[in-house]
Amino acid sequence: MPPETHALLSASSAARWLHCTAAPRLEAQFPETNSPYAEEGRLAHAICELKVIKHFTMQIKPRAFTAKLNKLKAAPLYNDEMDKTSDLYIEHLSERAMRYSTRPNVAAEVRVDFGDYVPDGYGTCDCIMIGGDTLSIVDYKHGQGVPVSAENNPQMRLYALGALKRYAPVFGDTIKFVSMTIDQPRIQSEVSTETITVEELRAWGESIKPIAQEAFSGEGRFCAGEWCRFCRARATCRARAEQNLALEEFKQHDIHTLTDAEIGDCLARGASLVKWYKDLEDYALSALIRGESIPGWKAVAGRSVRTFSDQDAALAAAIAAGYDESLVYDRKPKTLTELEKLMGKAEFADKLGSFVVKPLGKPTLAPESDKREPYSSAAADFAGVENG
Repeated sequence: MPPETHALLSASSAARWLHCTAAPRLEAQFPETNSPYAEEGRLAHAICELKVIKHFTMQIKPRAFTAKLNKLKAAPLYNDEMDKTSDLYIEHLSERAMRYSTRPNVAAEVRVDFGDYVPDGYGTCDCIMIGGDTLSIVDYKHGQGVPVSAENNPQMRLYALGALKRYAPVFGDTIKFVSMTIDQPRIQSEVSTETITVEELRAWGESIKPIAQEAFSGEGRFCAGEWCRFCRARATCRARAEQNLALEEFKQHDIHTLTDAEIGDCLARGASLVKWYKDLEDYALSALIRGESIPGWKAVAGRSVRTFSDQDAALAAAIAAGYDESLVYDRKPKTLTELEKLMGKAEFADKLGSFVVKPLGKPTLAPESDKREPYSSAAADFAGVENG
């Protein structure tokens, strides 16, 4: 099972402490919380780990595998989608293994130590493959949030440094390249991979040493940004508040309308402001429910929707009262997504793929860093004709 504790400077939070070196010590003042999503992710990882061991090693017999898998499936948070996404994960790992000229060495849930670059740095790689001149690490992400790229990903690079240290005594200098892959089967069918040389990876590790030391020492600097998203101090951090409230420069102009450049700046600030305000709301509500005081605010019961205490019994009573069953029940087809979950991606693509079209979506704002192509009116017109 994936570990439930993390190092002060964990690989998973590296994108945060590399930007805001004061964050780790500030976060340490707040208790770690376990969300249902995190628990669900841990269960999905455990299923993936079990299947990796079965598929790539000789360490478990079929009967023991079935017994352990059934035990995991009996967990309250289990759902059938976990079985499908873990199968896709194994499929992706198999494709990667086949790229090696000979069968690679494969290990699951490997604890690695990258303390040579980050004080007390350690973590766990979901899967490691080694063969020929290449070390591959693969990270499975079960969440349905934002797609994560492996390009310049500090979490993956720290894992890779730890993996190199662990396996260097066995493989020595035969490893020339490191391939780092993020697999998010619930978001996208394609994986994201970055491959660099061992020299490039170690040079990057050396470059972050002073930053990691600053973050570990407790003498870091605060710097708010998009990396605040999962910080435990995100609601009460003063640096983040100052960033979101710093709008004074817009008052210093004689022109009474904003320029296009200022509009772009305000859009970026507004997106951050909305996220910050939501974090403030969540913090204040939790505090009020705990019995604490937030001056000027109180917790109240929100809008409630009526529901049947026993829906089946209620519908049966309506039919008994003389209403035809066709009036009481609606018959509607499953959606594309529901059918894909029911059939599995492979069978769905085989049997129904020819019926699937994906018209160009409506235009929406996105930052320039977004990897999607800019919206084209001509392309939208063409898509409408083609799919009409």
